[in-house]
Amino acid sequence: MPGGCGFRESCDSAPVSVNENAPALDIVDETFLAVPPSTVAAAFADPRSWRSYWPDLVLEVYTDRGDEGLRWTVRGALVGTMEVWLEPVLDGTVLHYFLRADPAGPRPTPTRLRKEAGRRARAAKAIALNLKDVLEDGREPGVAPVAHD
Repeated sequence: MPGGCGFRESCDSAPVSVNENAPALDIVDETFLAVPPSTVAAAFADPRSWRSYWPDLVLEVYTDRGDEGLRWTVRGALVGTMEVWLEPVLDGTVLHYFLRADPAGPRPTPTRLRKEAGRRARAAKAIALNLKDVLEDGREPGVAPVAHD
């Protein structure tokens, strides 16, 4: 289109939602961990751990699916929903992370939204990779995963 404005972009190239009611942030991440789902679920079981993962968010569980993960309502810096889904795959678990939320307060500029989306996506990946490092505990490739009780 003329002027660089596309279907899903505003004229300043900032992504904007086609649906005005859609959350401003829609973050998705997937990471494979070579441990059973129960081991990953244990890392999210204690609500005190949530504060270390998401220090600016207040979470309330609305669905506890045990070894399949958790769903939360989100308040604090963001307002919306978040989910950790633990999918058994081969000899491990795919940790799926979903965050659909709006910043609390006035809607930020498109540039600030892009920066916040990038920051949240990097934070989600950092959580997953840290869990991978801790839970796999130096597991060598080809060695069966060990369940942590």
